[in-house]
Amino acid sequence: MLQIIRTGNPRRKPRRFSQLPLLGSAKSHFSATAPSDIDCVGIAQSVISKASSLFPNSNKGKVHNFSSGHSLKHLLWDISDTIPDVARRFRRFHSLQPAHVLQILLGFQFESRMVNVKKEKVESLWGIFNFASKQGIWFKHLPKSCEAMASLLLESGMFTEVQLLLLEVERQGVSLDGNVIYDGLIRGYVEASKPERAGLVYEKMREQGLVPSSMCYHGLLDLLVRMKRSELAFRVCLDMVELQVVLDDGLNAGLENVCRLLCADEMIKEARRLVKKAMGLGFKPSSFLVNEIARGYCSKHDYDDSLQFFAKMKCAPSVLTGNKIIWSLCHNFDAESANLFRLEMERLGFIPDDKSFGILIGQCCKERNLRDAFLHFSEMVSRGLKPGTLSYNALIGGMLKEGMWDQAGVILDEMMESGVTPGLSTFRILLAGYFKARQFEEAKKIVHKMGEIGLVAPSPVEDPLSKAFLILGFNPASVRFKRDNGSSFLKTEFLDQLGNGLYLDADIKEYRNKVKQILEDSLIPDFNVLLRKELDDGNFRDAFSIVDEMVRWGQEPTPDVFAILVKGLCGSRSHIRLCNFLIEKVPRFLNLLNEEVLNCLVQAYCKIGLAETARIIFGQMIQRSMRFDSSSFTALITALCKKGNLSGNLHECWDISQNSKWLPQLKDFSRVIEGISYQGMLMEAVELLEKLLVFHSTSRPEIYRIFLEKLSVTGLASIACLVVEELEKHGFIVDDSTYSNLVAGLYKDRKYADAYKIFNHALTRSLVLGSDGYVILIPQLCIVSVQKANLLEETELGKDLSSSFSFVRALHRRFGVRGKVEEAASLLQGILSNGLLPNPEICEILFQGYCKASNMRKAKELLGILMRKSLTLSIPSYRNWVRLMCRESRYDMALNMKDLITARETESDILVIYYNILVFYLLSAGNRYLTRSILNEMEAKSLPFNDATYNFLIHGFAKCKDVSSSIYYMSAMVSMDLQPSSSSLRSLVSCLLKQDDSSKVFDLSRQMESKGWVHGSILQNAVAEQFLVQNKFEEAENFLDRVVDKGLAPDIINYDRLIKLFCWYGRTSKAVDLLNIMLKKRNLPNPRSYDCIIQSLCKRNRVNEALDFLAELLDIDDGKPSIETWSLLVHKLCQEGRTSEAEELLHAMLAAGEIPGREMYSCVIESHRSENNLRNASEVMGMMQRSGYDPDFESHWSLISNLSTSSMVKEADNDKTSGGFLTGLLFGSGHPVRTRSNPNKINKPLKCQLVQLPSTNRVLEPNGVGWFRKPIKRPSATKMKADATVVLGEPKGYTAQKAGVTRGIAILDFILRLVGFIGTLSSAIMMATTNETLPFFTQFIRFRAEYNDLPTFTFFVVANAAVSAYFLLSLPLSIFNILRSSAKNSRIILIIIDTGMLALLTAGSSAGAAIVYLAHRGNTKANWLAICQQFNSFCERISGSLIGSYVGVTVFIVLILLSASALARR
Repeated sequence: MLQIIRTGNPRRKPRRFSQLPLLGSAKSHFSATAPSDIDCVGIAQSVISKASSLFPNSNKGKVHNFSSGHSLKHLLWDISDTIPDVARRFRRFHSLQPAHVLQILLGFQFESRMVNVKKEKVESLWGIFNFASKQGIWFKHLPKSCEAMASLLLESGMFTEVQLLLLEVERQGVSLDGNVIYDGLIRGYVEASKPERAGLVYEKMREQGLVPSSMCYHGLLDLLVRMKRSELAFRVCLDMVELQVVLDDGLNAGLENVCRLLCADEMIKEARRLVKKAMGLGFKPSSFLVNEIARGYCSKHDYDDSLQFFAKMKCAPSVLTGNKIIWSLCHNFDAESANLFRLEMERLGFIPDDKSFGILIGQCCKERNLRDAFLHFSEMVSRGLKPGTLSYNALIGGMLKEGMWDQAGVILDEMMESGVTPGLSTFRILLAGYFKARQFEEAKKIVHKMGEIGLVAPSPVEDPLSKAFLILGFNPASVRFKRDNGSSFLKTEFLDQLGNGLYLDADIKEYRNKVKQILEDSLIPDFNVLLRKELDDGNFRDAFSIVDEMVRWGQEPTPDVFAILVKGLCGSRSHIRLCNFLIEKVPRFLNLLNEEVLNCLVQAYCKIGLAETARIIFGQMIQRSMRFDSSSFTALITALCKKGNLSGNLHECWDISQNSKWLPQLKDFSRVIEGISYQGMLMEAVELLEKLLVFHSTSRPEIYRIFLEKLSVTGLASIACLVVEELEKHGFIVDDSTYSNLVAGLYKDRKYADAYKIFNHALTRSLVLGSDGYVILIPQLCIVSVQKANLLEETELGKDLSSSFSFVRALHRRFGVRGKVEEAASLLQGILSNGLLPNPEICEILFQGYCKASNMRKAKELLGILMRKSLTLSIPSYRNWVRLMCRESRYDMALNMKDLITARETESDILVIYYNILVFYLLSAGNRYLTRSILNEMEAKSLPFNDATYNFLIHGFAKCKDVSSSIYYMSAMVSMDLQPSSSSLRSLVSCLLKQDDSSKVFDLSRQMESKGWVHGSILQNAVAEQFLVQNKFEEAENFLDRVVDKGLAPDIINYDRLIKLFCWYGRTSKAVDLLNIMLKKRNLPNPRSYDCIIQSLCKRNRVNEALDFLAELLDIDDGKPSIETWSLLVHKLCQEGRTSEAEELLHAMLAAGEIPGREMYSCVIESHRSENNLRNASEVMGMMQRSGYDPDFESHWSLISNLSTSSMVKEADNDKTSGGFLTGLLFGSGHPVRTRSNPNKINKPLKCQLVQLPSTNRVLEPNGVGWFRKPIKRPSATKMKADATVVLGEPKGYTAQKAGVTRGIAILDFILRLVGFIGTLSSAIMMATTNETLPFFTQFIRFRAEYNDLPTFTFFVVANAAVSAYFLLSLPLSIFNILRSSAKNSRIILIIIDTGMLALLTAGSSAGAAIVYLAHRGNTKANWLAICQQFNSFCERISGSLIGSYVGVTVFIVLILLSASALARR
């Protein structure tokens, strides 16, 4: 049965925080306790509980399940502004059928394609879907419903809900088009940057044999590559290739990126396998990918595989790859092997560069094979390649190493002739070689040559050899030359110019090792050594250049050097970008960095705004179980706050930080609080405050001061007030600066009343707010309390005048604006008496106040002062003066002021503003003549009309009923592509309608429609109404449809009048459409509009639709149908034979506070009587009397007269206690009933009692005022005898009858024990066999739930098993009681044991029910989550097991009562 019962307004929103009682009573909680000794635990929880509605993201990330917390009516109301026509059909339903849910979903889906639907609406729709699912095990959603729900959830980003839906669908065995749903779910997780969840959904999709689309694969692969999930990317990509998915350009690029990722993670075999399989589908790997794979082989020294791969790919190695292979072969084998491999690569198309030959030259020199070195040098030159410095250095070093010092100079000369400028490294090699050969004269020549090219500063005083020793790194004091004074010159190594023998005095071993090392390093340069040297010197940019050079030479930095370089680059903000380029150059080294360097890298990326890159590195660190330090958490959270909570990354990072016990440092606390506050994470902010107060006990005042200040400036002053209250309750004393911030924040949030309460509280605590705080409060104080404003004036004027002047000016301004001119004047006198000179601004404020108060004399005086000071009136002052003059018809003074101002003002834009003001007020006064002269003056001065001018003219002439002028300026405005304002259009249309000029209204509408301008309510109503008046119904409907379809209807629209007119003309469907449009635009129609639609539907016998509109109207605030609507509905329902629904309408009226009319009651009573439903008729008559109406006697007697032919006679005869139906009817109607009893009733046992109809011929009749006697026709004696009821006393054979009753009780006892045995045994078995494994997760991770996981369920099984055993054992005693109905002791024993078993079973059942309730609902306060959405089968079985147990409880209660009854009969 459909019902209309008003249970409350589902649209009414929860009350938001609007008052601050906390600050009024906090004074009693002050304490002298030091801040460090205060217990701060519980502050966050208290604040959150007091203002839960102010925390918008408190439920973020939680699964939405509305089935338990919201009724169907509330959920339907939530979506009624999106699909009002669909939601209205089911408003009176208490349950839904699968087809109903499908209708709702399809309607919502259609509407969501037309307009952008908010996520909250989809959440309500999900609640309806869940509500329907929980109706019972019989309910099963249609496949199309599941698909539509999943589609809407995906569009709203509710991916967790989609997974739950898929799990439920799989459990029910519903067949869906899974490809679309899983595709959308994967793409959703991809957009949310959640690779693990996307991977899980992908695996689930593949388990069901579904294949994702190409777009899905493309997005998933891009995400996995971006998030560096190489293993998962390989599995997905390999699966895609094995499925032979057609590879488009996007998938080819994704496949390429996956292979590069695998190479970066040194998964070379996997990359090659993937490429091999993909090539069968037409995939053509790029040369870059081929080279990456080859480089991977080279890193693992698989040179033959690398060569074979190049041959198979028919691709030539790149220069960088070839050089890396050549260098690797040289480093691990010899130059000959490297050269042979080079030749093999050249056959494949490899083109070596100078670095390739340079590596071979250096290796040959290292192997002392100068012949091959020069051959490689010659081949390089013959190919047109220019040898570099390092190649020449290698040749020079090799020759010097072999003692060919005399030829080394030739190489140097050739080097310089070829245009290669030798560097310091070349000369160091030469010096080392000459020192090794003891050719010190040659070394001197080298030093002189270095001076010539500017590498060293020439000095005639300094010894060249000493400088040479310095260049090589020797200490000149430890390496010296001595003269050999011996006669045989045994120590002499060389002769000087004078012929003296000299020898080297130094540590010869150290000397030789130093020289040897320089020569060795010259052959194949070790870039890592050079790199480390630059890093030690802090030259990070030069170090970056060395990295680029060493990659060209086939080398890579070692992990430790790379880590030092990255850390050094991160230390400078200008070098962080270089760090990013470096990681892109050698990405595999990122996995080798330790947690210290990675933390530095994250912080550096956050500094330059690369929050997404930092978050990816953060995810990799979490995967590798690395520690994330406090500074990194702070930097990442702050950076994510600046970027916004994209895809929930901020909340994810925050959760991880809290699990890691992170707390920001005090210097970073301000930035963190500001960031998370802007992101709406208020709960998290309050909890962080409590943690910091607990941890930093010595810095608590500074912590909460920063916190409150940031909340106040970020628009969260209400939360700050609650925090202040809680802090004061815990004993903190908040200073005056904090209260000033609170006042400023509340004023900024436009919560003036709350700011005033804070001000009052500050006064009670004798706190002194700053001048800025007082200036902010002045507008509120001038409205609420002039006395307090004066008090503030006295306080501030007592301070330094320079600091108080802004306060006085603000106070003066507010007095003037509020029209309190006398207060402003007195304040001016106070300023003068204190020695302050009022500035022009204060004078103008006072002048405006006098103008508003129409005090022309004072206004003229102040105007004279301003004119004498040669001051020009500001625009507000001019506006007030012109308004006063036009109101007083002093147009000449207004014109004079205009002339005075225009003579001084030269800027045209400002002049137009002054003229516009004058035009507006002249037209407001109805002076069209002066207006036209002003317009002519503007044209003469070439002042252009702006949109304000035209709007003023259109509005003003329309008010003056000068329609032609108004239309003229409207046309001029439209011709200039200027859109009229709503007020001017409203005035013009109203004027046209008053003059019955509908044709011009139509013309105006067509003109606006062609321009695409919005049609306001007045214009739409006017045009449509004119069409309706002319009986052009189709034209009216088409016009309104065009306005809506073209998007010309404003968001604020009112169709109430049109709805009534359409209903009046019988176009109910269009009236309903207009009402739906209003609801979709969130404009509530007038209740009278609903009345018109309901009445129109009733007249067309569409009662069900009328009832739907009635239910919707009752759910609206102040939605009260008219009495006519109620009455029409009741009569229509009675006419259609739906009397019970008509009666329910009467109850609904009473619940809504309406009193049904007499005719409504009479209609329902008559309908019940016609259906022979006399009891309901009697009840309605009682309702009628309680409503204050007097039922007429005919209605009473018509009910009584029908008793003889009704089944009610038997009921009346058998009901002795209450006097029967007839007695109740007569009592309820006011007619007294007398019974004639046996006069011997008191002294003798009752044997017979006769109840007859009353013999009096007069009864009492209520008439609503008093009582009067009304004669009635007395029934005949025969009729009275026939209606008498005879009750026998104690007949013969009563004892035997009693024994039979006792035996019947015993038989019933036996049957009930069997029922209890079956029930408790089935409960125990069902609970003991309950378990479920969650099927949604992968095959590696599964969750299992069993009954014995909870001791309560174990107790439940034991209790039910024990009780079932007792039931079985008690059956023999029950059989004995059947055979011996007079048995007494056995019944007593059963009562005692039954009572004990009842207690045991009740305990087990109650305990089990409590846990089942928690499993279904959970407990948010205790943070116990509901598990039944995941373990549906488990919850259904444990819920079902309670039924048998409670059946047993009921059986015990009945058994105890039966046994007690049997004993009582004994």
